[in-house]
Amino acid sequence: MIARIALISTFALLILFAVSGCASDPSQGYSFSSVYDESIQSVAIPIFKNETTSRGLEVTLTESLIKEVQRRTPWHIAPTDRADTTLIGVITGADLTVLSDDPQTGLVQEQAARITIRFEWRDNRTGDVIIARDSYSASSVFSPSRNVGDRVELGQRNALAELAHDVISDMRSSW
Repeated sequence: MIARIALISTFALLILFAVSGCASDPSQGYSFSSVYDESIQSVAIPIFKNETTSRGLEVTLTESLIKEVQRRTPWHIAPTDRADTTLIGVITGADLTVLSDDPQTGLVQEQAARITIRFEWRDNRTGDVIIARDSYSASSVFSPSRNVGDRVELGQRNALAELAHDVISDMRSSW
């Protein structure tokens, strides 16, 4: 009898904790609901424009964004005329900053590649802007020194991958 009462009490406490620990809105805490807007099924991502002198960044960023959507979201990629939403953007800056240099030779030891973009995610069904960001950037450190010999493209590619990850994270949390 005591064992049965203990079992029922334990079960009731578990239910109480489960119900009180979860929110119906995923933005309010733990939830069994999706963190993605379920009305959106598809996203179009045309190639970003590039206002910098660094060529090819727009293709690499667009490819990274598409891979992030496919890997981390329930949405699929579709052409603009058939997609529920469209993500458009412009690469506005591609800068290199010297972080350290060799005191004997003056050669650069570490540099940071910083990529800055402006983007807008628009609902094609209503015409509303879901999210828009300006001066959105990410940086990556690389070592162009003779010993390591990283190329500037490595730093840029890593910064673009970080940007893609951050943009998709913003798209997820924007609704």
